[in-house]
Amino acid sequence: MIPRKTPLEITKMREAGRILAMLFEHIKPMVQPGITTAQLDYEAEMFIVMNNAKPAFKGYRGYPATLCTSVNDCIIHGIPGQIKLKEGDIIGLDVGVLLNGFYSDAAITLPVGEVPAHARALMRTSEAAMHAGIEQAFPGNRLYDISSAIQKIAEDAGYSVVRDFVGHGIGEKLHEEPQIPNYGKKGTGPLLETGMTLAIETMINQGTWKIRILKDKWTALTADGRLSAHFEHTIAITPDGPHILTVL
Repeated sequence: MIPRKTPLEITKMREAGRILAMLFEHIKPMVQPGITTAQLDYEAEMFIVMNNAKPAFKGYRGYPATLCTSVNDCIIHGIPGQIKLKEGDIIGLDVGVLLNGFYSDAAITLPVGEVPAHARALMRTSEAAMHAGIEQAFPGNRLYDISSAIQKIAEDAGYSVVRDFVGHGIGEKLHEEPQIPNYGKKGTGPLLETGMTLAIETMINQGTWKIRILKDKWTALTADGRLSAHFEHTIAITPDGPHILTVL
């Protein structure tokens, strides 16, 4: 069963989402050659705490940090550390917050200095695919209308969609029903209804969709070592369609 939220509950999620949007604006200028992912993680945690919220990921199923910092061929769940970012890298920042009993979750992939044109194209496509999926989140549509829209944008551009990880419902829990894959058949899946809140996230790879997991049991890399780009917004389905909750 897919939980549905009241207008008041959605307002609480929007307040949590606004903190994430402010956090990204705060941290974007720091994503420069020479900074470590551990420094970015520290800044993110301090920002969230100073806004009277809690980092959603830290301690979740044993995850050790506030941010997931996924560099280049890392798809998701990269653990912050002492490795310095280099000119030409791309980095996915995935973060969640808990505020007043409700979660919001968002991700963005950023360039580190000047990056190759092919990396920028991948990031543009991943973000466009996310928005194409969001645009399908109307009452009366089906869940895999979202998935199909994401898949079409990605594959039409020559990329692949990750199949081992999915978007998800979100609310009083960080992960709720339903699971939202980045691929699927249009017109199928559960009916979308007003009050559903979803974390729609695209994980788009330059090459194969296949992955490998490091010994830390978190870090997910592309199997062929090519780049991956990750974008995510938390949205609410309203009578007027999707409202993005993780924006200013």
